[in-house]
Amino acid sequence: MIAARFIPPRWLRGAHLQSLLSSSAARRRRGARALDRLGARSVEHILEVGGGVRLQGFHTTLPRDPRGLVLLLHGWEGSVESGYILHTAATLLAAGLDVFRLNFRDHGDTHRLNEDPFHSCRIDEVVGAAQVVSRMFPQQPFMAAGFSLGGNFALRLGLRAPAAGIDLRHVAAVCPALDPAAVLTALETGLPLYHGYFMRKWRASLRRKRAAFPQRHDFADAVLKQDMRALTAWMVGRYTDFPTLADYFDGYCIAGDRLAGLSVPASLLAAVDDPVIPIADFQRLQLPALAQLVIAAHGGHCGFLEGASLQGFAEKWVCARLSDAVAVRA
Repeated sequence: MIAARFIPPRWLRGAHLQSLLSSSAARRRRGARALDRLGARSVEHILEVGGGVRLQGFHTTLPRDPRGLVLLLHGWEGSVESGYILHTAATLLAAGLDVFRLNFRDHGDTHRLNEDPFHSCRIDEVVGAAQVVSRMFPQQPFMAAGFSLGGNFALRLGLRAPAAGIDLRHVAAVCPALDPAAVLTALETGLPLYHGYFMRKWRASLRRKRAAFPQRHDFADAVLKQDMRALTAWMVGRYTDFPTLADYFDGYCIAGDRLAGLSVPASLLAAVDDPVIPIADFQRLQLPALAQLVIAAHGGHCGFLEGASLQGFAEKWVCARLSDAVAVRA
């Protein structure tokens, strides 16, 4: 465990300010402008990832020979257009690395691609997407990075990559969700605006899914009025094979010793003051020698903003870890 060298200005040290600004429209606009200034070009791909599942992604590049390719994974109810994804993409591109920004099922404008809804145990399709993307660009060293739930998926991808035949050089995870049950409790007992924020976005997503496939999803609006725990339990009972909510959470939990079997080098960044992911879960992690945990005193949830420019320490940290991985194997 290493202490991060991240010290924001005093006015920006509040966890809630860090977290809220990170997901703000202003940060998203500045991330898009950063890509524009670089002259980045993005090409949409609809990936066939197995079992009839299709996922959308965008290969983002510059007119030069890249040193590697990074699969970027957003958080729950985020997308490839989230501010932290755009800023990270711009930072990686400037360092000579190409990016493939993947939308999870039912995130972004993808609700019509698949009839069944997203849930967090759909790791097989993300592994399938990684297989497809790495084969599209076989000459480029392949890495992955994710934020929040995307960090959880990235680390699970790291666990499965060797068996899936994916030569994954390194995984970087910022504020990864470790124990879903603990995350839900934090959302239920913390500042209500976080629970409200995620519920507004999730309900809107479920309405879009219902509109796209009304014959499959005929639930009433009353279902959507439930709180996060009740609505998640309803979703688990209706759309998964897990017998209980606890079983579902266990299906994508990576806390405790779940990452001890990692054979892909990994870097994890966490914040003591994260209002969504309890820091105690990171302190109890059992990691192999090839994984490194870095903890910052400040940063909130996927914030780590350095000043009024809304640029962040996290995207620089991700870029440094992945650039080092390319250099080691060069």
